[in-house]
Amino acid sequence: MAGKRKLTDEELNITDNTTVVKRQVKEEMEKSFIAYAMAVNVSRAIPDVRDGLKPVHRRILYAMSELNLFHDKPYRKCARIVGDVLGKYHPHGDSAVYFALVRLAQDFSIRCPLVDGHGNFGSVDGDPPAAQRYTEAKLAKIASEMLRDIDKETVDWYPNFDDTLQQPAVLPSRFPNLLVNGSDGIAVGMATNIPPHNLNEVINGVLALLDNPEITVDELMQHIPAPDYPTGGMIMGRANIRHAYRTGHGGVVMRAKTEIEEYPVRAGAEGGATRTRIVVTELPYQVNKAELIVAIANMVKDKRIEGISDIKEESDRQGMRVVIEVKRDAQAQVVLNTLYKHTNLQVSNGITFLSLVNGEPKILNLKEMLFYYLEHQKEVVLRRTKFDLEKAQERAHIVEGLVKALANIDRVIKIIKQSRDKIEAAEALMSAFILSDKQANAILEMRLQRLTSLEVEHLKQELADLQALIADLKSIIANPDRLKEIIRAELTEIKEKFGDERRTELCVDYDEIDIGDLIEKEDVVISMTHFGYIKRLPTAEYRAQHRGGKGITAHKPKEEDFVENMFVTCTHDDLLFFTNFGKVYSIKAYEVPEAERTSRGRAIVNLLQLQPDEKVNAVIPIKEDTHGNLIMATRNGLIKKTDLEQFALIRKVGKIAINLLDGDELIAVNLTCGRDEILVASHEGKCIRFSEEDVRLMGRGTQGVKAMKLNSGDYVVDMTVVKDGYEVLTVSEQGYGKRSELEDYRLQSRAGKGIKAGTFGKKTGKLVNLKLIDPEDDIMVIADNGIIIRMRAREISKIGRDTQGVRMMKMKNQGNVVCVAVSKAEEDDEADIAAGESSEE
Repeated sequence: MAGKRKLTDEELNITDNTTVVKRQVKEEMEKSFIAYAMAVNVSRAIPDVRDGLKPVHRRILYAMSELNLFHDKPYRKCARIVGDVLGKYHPHGDSAVYFALVRLAQDFSIRCPLVDGHGNFGSVDGDPPAAQRYTEAKLAKIASEMLRDIDKETVDWYPNFDDTLQQPAVLPSRFPNLLVNGSDGIAVGMATNIPPHNLNEVINGVLALLDNPEITVDELMQHIPAPDYPTGGMIMGRANIRHAYRTGHGGVVMRAKTEIEEYPVRAGAEGGATRTRIVVTELPYQVNKAELIVAIANMVKDKRIEGISDIKEESDRQGMRVVIEVKRDAQAQVVLNTLYKHTNLQVSNGITFLSLVNGEPKILNLKEMLFYYLEHQKEVVLRRTKFDLEKAQERAHIVEGLVKALANIDRVIKIIKQSRDKIEAAEALMSAFILSDKQANAILEMRLQRLTSLEVEHLKQELADLQALIADLKSIIANPDRLKEIIRAELTEIKEKFGDERRTELCVDYDEIDIGDLIEKEDVVISMTHFGYIKRLPTAEYRAQHRGGKGITAHKPKEEDFVENMFVTCTHDDLLFFTNFGKVYSIKAYEVPEAERTSRGRAIVNLLQLQPDEKVNAVIPIKEDTHGNLIMATRNGLIKKTDLEQFALIRKVGKIAINLLDGDELIAVNLTCGRDEILVASHEGKCIRFSEEDVRLMGRGTQGVKAMKLNSGDYVVDMTVVKDGYEVLTVSEQGYGKRSELEDYRLQSRAGKGIKAGTFGKKTGKLVNLKLIDPEDDIMVIADNGIIIRMRAREISKIGRDTQGVRMMKMKNQGNVVCVAVSKAEEDDEADIAAGESSEE
C-alpha cells in the first residue's frame, strides 16, 4: 500500500542480544484473553465455596479486624477503612471497595449483614449511600464468627500485591455464609447467582449432612426448603427451586406480599359504602420501590393498566406500605393480577450455584455446597486443635521445668550463684537437671515470688490441667467423631445466638403448579410401538398368571404395527428419547398418557417437538439413582460415550446429543456401566466387538470417535451392548437370518475393520440388522413394502458365524427387509413385567 514501508531493525531497536519471538496475533490474543478471563473469574467475580466471599469482601472484613473494629468497639470512618483496604490488600478503585463495604451493611441486600453501618448506607428506594467521608462502620457481631480463630493457623495465607503483608486465602467462616448471604457476580463467560437463605435452615441442613453423608438433595430440602430473602415477599412454587438444588441451575418466582383492604368512603357515610385498595407491605428481592411506583403510574397513565385511581407511598420507620387505590367499578383481585403480570410486583430470577472449588469455578448442587463447607469446617477445627495442642505442649514443657526447679530450689540457687553469667548458669542447669534450653531460660527468668508455697501449688495445678488438655486435644485429632461433635456444638451455638424466623413466605403457584407434586410415585409399564405410539399402564394391569398361560393383550396397535419397547419405570423417572437427527428429548414418565390396556396409545409426535422426518430410534428410562454412560453409534461409523449426568437438564424441546456431520444420522443408543463390551455391524456384513473402555468420555456437543473402518459405500446398520447368556441374530436384505454364539465374535480393538458377521451375496443380500436376542423372544421382520412377519427366535436355526443363514421370510416381489425388531413373546408370563423383571431395550 502506498506510503507504507517495513521498519528496519534499528528503528525497531533490535540488537544482536534481542530474542525475537514470532507469533500470530490471533494466538497471542486467545492466550492472553484466557489468562485474563481466569484471573477475573478467580480474583474478582466468583465467591469461594468455603466462606462465600469474593476477594474484595474478604479483604474488607480482614482489614476491619486488623483495625480492631469489632462489634464492641467504636465506629470508624469508612474512608479510613477503604484506605487501609486499598493500601494493604486491594489496589483497585476506592469506589469499588466502598460500594462492596456498603453492600455488606445493607440489611435489604444480604440476609445477615456482616458490617454495622452508621449513617446513610442507601435504601430500598435506590438512594445511593453517602460519601465515605461521612459514613462510619464496624464489624457486625456475626462477622466475628467469620473471623474466629483466624490467628490460630486455621487457614492458608498468601502475600499481598507488594509482598509486604500476608492476607488470608479464605476466612474460617464458622457459619455457611455462601448460602446464608448468597452472592451474585458476572465473570467472563460465566455468572453466579446464589440467593440468600435462612441461617437456622442452612445450619440444620449442614447438621443433617453431618449425621448422614448419604443424604439426598430431596431430603436436604426438608431442612432447606427454599431461599429466604431479607426483604421478605413470597416465593411462588418450588419446582424450579427443586431443580436448582438438584442440578445447580434453576430459578425462582418472587411476588410482593399484598393485602386487599376494604375501607369506608368517608366517616358516617350512609349505607356503609366502602372502597377497596391494594396494600403492598413487602417487595421481591432487589426490586426498587421508587422505580416500581413510577412504573405503575406510567402504566396507568398510558392506560396499559385499568382500574387504579391513585398510588400513595406511606412507608415509614415501622415498615413498608404502598397503597394502590382501586376504582369503584374495578375488581381489586383482577387489578392485582394485572400488576403481577406487568410490573415488578412479581419477578423471576435465575439461580446458578457457581462457586470456586479448589480455585476452579464449578457448578454445584445443594448437597455439594454443604459438603465443601463441612469439609472446610473439619479442616479449620483440626488445624485449630493442632495449634492449641502445640501451644499447650510448649507451655507444659516450660511448666515441667519450673516444677522440677522448685522441687530443687536450693540446688538451683546455688548453681546460679556460682555461675559467672546467664549462659553458664543455663548450661549448668541443663546439665544438672536434664532440662532443655527453653526450660533453663524460663527458670532463670522466674521471679522470686514464684518461690511461695501458693505459687508452687498453682504451677502443679497448671501442669495437671495442661496434661489433661493435651490428652483431650489428641483425642479430638485422633477421633473423627469428636471432630463432628465440636462442629455440631459450635454451629448449634451460632444458630441459637443469631438465628431468626423465615421472612419469605412459601406459596403454591396455582398458575404454574408443579404437576409432579400431585402425581403419586408408583411403578408403571411404558410401552412404545415400532411406528411411535406410546402409552403408560400401572403394573397392576398385568395380572399374575401361571407359566404356560395364554397371557393378556398389552397393546392393540395397528395391524402392521407391534410393540418394540416395553419397560417398568417409576412415574417420576425421566424418559430420554434419542432421534436419528442426533437430538435427545426428555419427559417425565407421568407425562406419557395413561391409556386402556387394549388401546394403541398416543403418537410420540404429540409429546415431543419433533421436526419433519425426525424419528425416535431409542428410549432410555433413567431412574433418580441411575449412573453410567450413554453409548451412541452413527451411520458413518462414529461412536461416542457421554456421562449420563450430561443429560440431566434435557427438556421436551430437545437438545443436541451428538454433533452429526452432513449425511450422518444416529442409529442406536445404549446405557452402559463403564466396563461393557460393544458390538457394531455394517451393511456389508462386517462386525467388530470392542471394550467400552476404548472410547473416552466426551461432552454432548461432540462428534465421537471411529468405531470401525468402513469401506467406500458401507455404513453402520446396528450397535448393541454385549450381554451374557444372549445370542447374536443377523438378518439380511433377502430375508436370510441365523442365530450364532456370542463367543464366535472375538474381542478386538476399536477402529478396526472387524470380522465377517456371515456370508452375504446376491442370494442373501447385505446385512440389515444385528441383534442380541433371548431364544424366547419374538423376532419381527419388516419389508420395505410394509409386510411384517413375526416368529419365535428359537425357530431360527442356530449355526456358525461365517454362514449365510436360513430363509426367514420369502421376499419374491416383496422388496427387501429394511428392519428387524425384538419383542417379548406374546404368550410370555406377564407377571414378569409386573414384577419389574422385563428386559429394558
